[in-house]
Amino acid sequence: MTHPPRDPFLEAHTANLGSTVRLDLRAACGRGRHACALATLGVLLGAAMTAHAADACSAKSTRHATSVVELYTSEGCNSCPPADRWLSKLKTDPQTIALAFHVDYWDRLGWKDRFASPAYTQRQAEQQTVNGARFSYTPQVVVDGADRKDWSSIATPLPARSATAPVDLELIRDGRRVTATIAPAPNAPKRLAAYWAVTEQDHVTAVKAGENEGVTLKHDNVVRDYRTVAAWATRGDTPQTLTYELPPATDASHRRDLNLVVVDAGTGRPLQAVRLGC
Repeated sequence: MTHPPRDPFLEAHTANLGSTVRLDLRAACGRGRHACALATLGVLLGAAMTAHAADACSAKSTRHATSVVELYTSEGCNSCPPADRWLSKLKTDPQTIALAFHVDYWDRLGWKDRFASPAYTQRQAEQQTVNGARFSYTPQVVVDGADRKDWSSIATPLPARSATAPVDLELIRDGRRVTATIAPAPNAPKRLAAYWAVTEQDHVTAVKAGENEGVTLKHDNVVRDYRTVAAWATRGDTPQTLTYELPPATDASHRRDLNLVVVDAGTGRPLQAVRLGC
């Protein structure tokens, strides 16, 4: 069996393509330089369009309000792993937005949590005024804006919320830019606010010091980027548009989701949330 001669142009531009595609292109190149150039251009354009399609996607909220579960946790806290495992059960639940905020006040006790941020510690403190907690503690589970010390008895997946959400959300991604459209219903609060949270799945940490020394911890729904959106006044049913620039992914092996949570600016309670998993 004979093969078309090796073509440096072809090799340089198709090094990362599958073997079957490379063989088809070699056959085309065997018919002449012009056929080779056309075939290679077609493959490269197709690959570029596929890559763009992967970065262009959208998500819409459901008619009913989506539950929002926040866990305040730390790798330095030996009572936190059971709560981490409980939250992991929610990572595939389409009706729940699960967010693990790793706080940093445990870091001073011998183990620095690589996911911790002072911004998450500040958020936990600020939420005390609306969620019913008297002080910050870990693990703390907040479900739809309410402190739940009974989290271990809450069945997963969470039951679907029956209330119709007072806002509709849509996210559209184009590359790293994400545009959100927030459409209020007639019963929406007069002032809304929001926050963005990027989460990652399937992290593993071998803890070498502190209260969890010698323990291997697994984490899901880990918040890696968190940004608040200042309150705005609703104007009838006029939609509000927000934009967000996705930070570069640090490790493509971890599934990454972008979550948008819209809250009542007066009470801080979540009204609706949506997740973009692409």
